[in-house]
Amino acid sequence: MLRRAGTEVWVGGGWGIDALVGEQSRVHRDLDLMHRREQEPAVVAALSGAGFVESLDLRPVRFVVTDGGGREVDLHPLVFAGDGSAVQASGVPGRPFVYPASAFVTGTIGGTPVPCLSAEQQVHFHQGYEPTERDRHDMALLRRVFGIATHF
Repeated sequence: MLRRAGTEVWVGGGWGIDALVGEQSRVHRDLDLMHRREQEPAVVAALSGAGFVESLDLRPVRFVVTDGGGREVDLHPLVFAGDGSAVQASGVPGRPFVYPASAFVTGTIGGTPVPCLSAEQQVHFHQGYEPTERDRHDMALLRRVFGIATHF
């Protein structure tokens, strides 16, 4: 639906990790999508057309849309530079979340190739806080599949 709307999004979070390994490893409570900030009106319009309404606004950092069935999409606006890297606002002024160009890769969900965040970027975002059991599961999966070092 978002591709048909002409938008570019990248899957992050738990679904992004599952996309990297090519199979669903656990139940997910939401879908994290990074999108080009300038495409936000088209992203919102496409999701609205599918029955999603805004349920949380923490812009410029992120916002959430939810449908009548309780499905939730957590949207993260990115500003891209000419070299393919991007930044996302954070709660700390002047200290954005940084995405190197190498953070944007392709994974697979249900046999369909999808743009997603790299294993390294996933590990980077899973630090500096007390991890949940979901976080521990996700990092263990990255260690097992990719042999990548994690913080927990």
